[in-house]
Amino acid sequence: MNDITKPSEYLGYWGEKYKNDLLTDILPFWLEYGIDKENGGYFTCLDRDGSLLDTNKSVWFQGRFAFILAYAYNNLEKRAEWLEACKNGIDFIEKYCFDTDGRMFYEVTKTGTPVRKRRYVFSETFAAIAMAQYSIASGDKSYAEKAVKLFNQILYYKNTPGALEPKFREGFVAKGHSFCMILIDTAARIREAINDPVLTRQIDESIAELRRDFMKPEFKAILETVGPDGEFIDSIPGRTINPGHSIETAWFILEEAKHRNWDPQLKQMGLTILDWSWEWGWDKTHGGITYFRDCKNRPQQEYWHDMKFWWPQCEAIIATLYAYEATGDPKYLEMHKQINEYTYARFPDKEYGEWYGYFHYDGTLSQPAKGNMYKGPFHIPRMLLKCNLLCKEILSGL
Repeated sequence: MNDITKPSEYLGYWGEKYKNDLLTDILPFWLEYGIDKENGGYFTCLDRDGSLLDTNKSVWFQGRFAFILAYAYNNLEKRAEWLEACKNGIDFIEKYCFDTDGRMFYEVTKTGTPVRKRRYVFSETFAAIAMAQYSIASGDKSYAEKAVKLFNQILYYKNTPGALEPKFREGFVAKGHSFCMILIDTAARIREAINDPVLTRQIDESIAELRRDFMKPEFKAILETVGPDGEFIDSIPGRTINPGHSIETAWFILEEAKHRNWDPQLKQMGLTILDWSWEWGWDKTHGGITYFRDCKNRPQQEYWHDMKFWWPQCEAIIATLYAYEATGDPKYLEMHKQINEYTYARFPDKEYGEWYGYFHYDGTLSQPAKGNMYKGPFHIPRMLLKCNLLCKEILSGL
């Protein structure tokens, strides 16, 4: 649809396409192949055609898919099957996914027997947003209260020295961007269900920490790992930029700016992070958002550093559209067209449905599976939902 030149025509076309892709492709694929009707919860390790590759379950995705289903119910259509499938995941979470110490597992078997537990609290963040959105969808306020309780437990682990096993030992004292940024979106999603003061307070603290410690004007980048007080660590992890991750952070901040009547400081912060991260991430030779960069342009360690994964492309599609809504600047609509065109030319599987996840740097397919412990029904349906809503909002203001 490159012949569509007027913003209103472009946004009208894509707003409907995002919705149709969600309703006729992405959600039907996961509702057909991802629901465990026998044990509850969701499978995500699916081959190209939806057949199971592994019956173990990612606890992240029990919360993530439950969230998507409730969020679609709350913002798109009130379909009973979505609400039922959402409750299926939340029930599985409550029954099987918490350890005796209150922490959540990372991976369980299909029947809920624990397999792995990691030092991260991302299982908890995704369970919390699922419960909050289910509370809105169902009208059961107890789930909003459970979400706040879980959020406070997450903050306990964040703020209590020694409560979580450290990622690094004494030889490398550091903190990561991911924990800081995920709390912004987690709090914002819970806040839609219940306005507890802890939520906005943590959003403020995370944004301040990002600005103070992770944003590095000297490199025009957000770094993934810094010292405890934001110190630059001249090492491979300390120099690492994850452009897709930073772009995701950019739209979290733009969304919060919008929540605050387009707070000018937050808006500028989000736009700055997007501009920086796009410059680092966009592959000027082959297109697409690459995975890792080094802030001093030195060689990256990870073998997938130049690959094109599904989720950074999705985050860039959302962020550029948010930036256009925030500014009306045609630059951001052109960036949106650029990443949208790249992504839609490669990732959707026209034969079996859903999207591929992994491409090499040059756009050739790496492997065709539709899901695993990391890829599942989250980034793609969230992008389709968000962008459908954004297109409608922008069009209403034109």
